[in-house]
Amino acid sequence: MKKTSTRLADGRELIYYDLRDEAVRDAEDRRPLERTVTTSEVRRDPLLGDSVAVASHRQGRTYHPPADECPLCPSEGGRLSEIPDSSYDVVVFENRFPSLAGDSGRCEVVCFTPDHSASFKDLTEEHARLVLEAWTDRTAELSLLPSVEQVFCFENRGAEIGVTLGHPHGQIYAYPFTTPRTALMLRSLAAHKEATGGGNLFDDLLARELSGERLVLEAEHWAAFVPYAAHWPYEVHLYPRRRVPDLLGLDEEARAEFPRVYLELLRRFDRIFDGHGDSPSTPSASSSPSARGSSTAPTAPGSSGSPTAPGSPGEPPTPYIAAWHQAPFGMLEEFDGVVREDFALHLELFTVRRTSGKLKFLAGSESGMGVFINDVPPEHAAGRLREVAGS
Repeated sequence: MKKTSTRLADGRELIYYDLRDEAVRDAEDRRPLERTVTTSEVRRDPLLGDSVAVASHRQGRTYHPPADECPLCPSEGGRLSEIPDSSYDVVVFENRFPSLAGDSGRCEVVCFTPDHSASFKDLTEEHARLVLEAWTDRTAELSLLPSVEQVFCFENRGAEIGVTLGHPHGQIYAYPFTTPRTALMLRSLAAHKEATGGGNLFDDLLARELSGERLVLEAEHWAAFVPYAAHWPYEVHLYPRRRVPDLLGLDEEARAEFPRVYLELLRRFDRIFDGHGDSPSTPSASSSPSARGSSTAPTAPGSSGSPTAPGSPGEPPTPYIAAWHQAPFGMLEEFDGVVREDFALHLELFTVRRTSGKLKFLAGSESGMGVFINDVPPEHAAGRLREVAGS
């Protein structure tokens, strides 16, 4: 991997990540941009104890531009974009309309490919590995900023999720605090450690799921399952078998295997609703997790690997959120007995589509009380994700 850092016309940092060392990145940003001014502010809720980012400047951000005006495509001729070069492999740059900035953290955009019509699942394994290396590098760099306590790499895909730019991309948020969801995990981790005399909740959870009916696929270094109390209709958690606190902790074997495993999961997500075979029912014998897959390749337990049903006419790609959970880089004194190495890096992948043509909305119970109601039994979701395994 070759890394080249440069600056855009308004002073924001942009970094090229290239597969080939001979790549030369010397194109200048020719846009007449003024230096970016942000109004990001983090306010703490005195009742709930959580934080809210107030960023009024984001009201003016780019919203569903036509493809020929996409700011994430390479610059070409007189059409100038956020990427000055006429091509790229992977690019990361500071968000022009950040939710967090300065003492409140930092927000970055990750462009996975120059191909506007592609998706992450269309990447080659080599290219997906490059994205993983970019996520890892940015985690390392952002963790050194004095205002940053936690680094969150994620992808939103689909207008149903709220995506305003159709180009395949993700984001990285560097928070100045430990996020509420991570804090909940750390408290549960601390309670389990005390109750079991030193046991690790992540280890015990993964061990249970590896032998259960919600296992979706397993490989030598990674395993994916639908959690027992899944919040979303189709939700998968992907864990490295060897517990590490963050992306930096992955060894070469896990890094090399990740692209194959992750690309398979994403392709299965796009097949969930093929042929409308997603209606909740008792999982069939053919989707039973009783038979285990190979330890050297991502396989669906009990899957025959037969071709999937044809796609439903007009069914758009499955909208999803893919979210990396990493240990905070800040102090953990409030979580009694927990050290950073107790946390387990994992990726959570989920969709808001509950069945063909219907979405799961966060209505009164979810938005008002924080209590999720899931229309799809997790065991059925796992069975369906095994059924649609690639051949």
